[in-house]
Amino acid sequence: MTSAAPTTPAAAAPVGRTRTRGVETLSLDATGTRNALSAALVTALAEALADCAKDPDVRAVVLTHTGTTFCAGADLRDPPHPDALVGLLRQLVELPKPVVARITGHVRAGGLGLLAACDLAAASSTATFAFTEVRIGVAPAVISLPVLPRTDPRALARYYLTGERFGPAEAVRLGLLTTSADDVDDALAPILDGLRRSAPGALAETKRLLTARVLETFDRDAGELTALSARLFSSEQAREGMTAFLEKRDAAWVV
Repeated sequence: MTSAAPTTPAAAAPVGRTRTRGVETLSLDATGTRNALSAALVTALAEALADCAKDPDVRAVVLTHTGTTFCAGADLRDPPHPDALVGLLRQLVELPKPVVARITGHVRAGGLGLLAACDLAAASSTATFAFTEVRIGVAPAVISLPVLPRTDPRALARYYLTGERFGPAEAVRLGLLTTSADDVDDALAPILDGLRRSAPGALAETKRLLTARVLETFDRDAGELTALSARLFSSEQAREGMTAFLEKRDAAWVV
């Protein structure tokens, strides 16, 4: 008599999905890595968005998270290819349904690219934000495609250049957030009600009007910024910065 080989449990999906009255909620659910953008998470989110795009019963998409972090940026142990990240950000911008970010935790680096690619964004008063790329020896290159067209560049310069943390009120001032509140779901209720009351075709065409300039930036700059990202991530400074981050120490250039 032979015994069956033990089965390996299937890995949990990194993106959860629920639907309420036509609003599909996609939850980043890789809390072990603080919802960092791994190749697997980027693929799973892209697949979920593709399903939403072709489903006529989906009127809008809410992008949110489990755990205390919306997204910690690129997964340094399993980063997505820059082209894949560009594709995901463009997919969010081009999706023919409004995408609303719901944030109750921390957003770092590449996570701010996801946030900026959404059409509307609400955060709780406890959320925090930081463009931390410069602190590990790289630049916010690819995420600039949705970030720069939707923000005040003069105000943004401080946070791009220093990697400082800032709160939701400042994120609203910069143009990264639509609104913030102690209870993010209270803030989102009238927004989602408005989307449910709007004609699907009219919503799609209105979104096209709002995203035209963002897509022009993708068309013009995606190749250059993808190449810049790849070059910086393979640099000696980035190797030192990422090693220092993983070892929880200051990088060699800190004075």
